[in-house]
Amino acid sequence: MTRTFDPFREMDRLFGEGFRTTTASPMPMDLYRRGETFIAQIDLPGVDPGSIDIDVEDRTLTVRAERLRENLDDVRWLSHERPTGTFARQLSLGRGLALDDIQADYRNGVLTLTIPVAEEAKPRKISVSHSDDKKTAIESQAS
Repeated sequence: MTRTFDPFREMDRLFGEGFRTTTASPMPMDLYRRGETFIAQIDLPGVDPGSIDIDVEDRTLTVRAERLRENLDDVRWLSHERPTGTFARQLSLGRGLALDDIQADYRNGVLTLTIPVAEEAKPRKISVSHSDDKKTAIESQAS
């Protein structure tokens, strides 16, 4: 089978791969579970802690934060890759989480959210009670 070579298609492919830039989220996050707690760590370097706003509505947790742009009118940018402005990230929370007990801590440019599992959603053992069937049968006949 003969394969045709299309130089224009090949050039488009090479240029597309070479000049493609990956756009990273301005709020990258790690999310994991440790025991009965979910932990979300969100990178927010350069953010004023007072600008961080976290709310939960209808099982959706929203994190908003603002990174202000420095007033640098007299500079000639050579590279400007750090995003500025207001950013938001939303997490859909499943059932069985203690939404009233979520804790937030901002340290060294990382926002850590601790989301515990609700008591009613934790697995638990149910004890089985039993009685001696022969004894119960004898008591029934005696009455």
